[in-house]
Amino acid sequence: MTATHRTIAALDPSVPPIRGSVRRSISEVVADYWALTKPEVNFLILITTFAGFYLATPAGPSRFMFVLMLHTIVGTSLVASGAAALNQFIERLYDAQMRRTSRRPVASGRIEPIQALWFGISLSGVGAAYLALAVNVLVCFLAVLTLFTYLFIYTPLKRTTSLCTLAGAFPGAAPPLIGWAAARGKLDPEAWVLYALVFLWQFPHFMAIAWMYREDYARAGYLVLPQGHRRDSLVAWQTWVPSLAVIPVVLTPTLAGKAGLMYVAAAFVLSSGFFYYGASLALHRSNVAARRLLIASIIYLPSAFFLMMLFKI
Repeated sequence: MTATHRTIAALDPSVPPIRGSVRRSISEVVADYWALTKPEVNFLILITTFAGFYLATPAGPSRFMFVLMLHTIVGTSLVASGAAALNQFIERLYDAQMRRTSRRPVASGRIEPIQALWFGISLSGVGAAYLALAVNVLVCFLAVLTLFTYLFIYTPLKRTTSLCTLAGAFPGAAPPLIGWAAARGKLDPEAWVLYALVFLWQFPHFMAIAWMYREDYARAGYLVLPQGHRRDSLVAWQTWVPSLAVIPVVLTPTLAGKAGLMYVAAAFVLSSGFFYYGASLALHRSNVAARRLLIASIIYLPSAFFLMMLFKI
């Protein structure tokens, strides 16, 4: 039994012990370290990073800097994977108390905390150095700043205030800035439109998750949702207001004269659908509405960036 698991077992006698004599295959170990990087989260991070890079490149496929884009994706993936591993190291005892996260590699004792710590530090360090050497210093700075604010501001705030979602939205929206800075070496006003879109999108996305797993979060002592009547009000405001606000943000290129009628129509319909599911959760506050909003949010963000890339706004 690992030290982490012994601590958990002491808190909850129902937790079964893990026998140290059990031998695990290489594929099982690799799968656990892969899970430690949260690949499902990294997928959205890399999509928005790529979109930021693509939208910042000059028009014309011959000038598309494929090698630089590849360096950006690799470096960003390493830093994001390291941040995910370090997050699971920091929150291992709390993850173990939640049904949704109790089977994570560190929380369940399949990976020792010290191994997760060094794995996360190594990935983050290598990724930051890679971005600095292969891309540029601005991209490295943005990636490291995102990592530190995620781990040392957002993560601890989850146990102290429901404003943690606001704090987490700032680093969470950084990937398109990283992509843009990689392509141009600076941050133009258009980059901040992409940042605003991801920033706002996070609120309904996370409110859906927080509502679905509200009992889990409360069991582990997370304050992502306040208690009492304030909870319903917070969920409503942080769902329908941001999901409505993404509509003018996604249409900003049109107002600037950089997109035509087809983009306007497609972006408006897509964003209106996202708002519909956000408003549904705000009004009904049910697990069904939350699950539908979660699915809609996962579809919406890549689709919105795909439209921007398709019409090259």
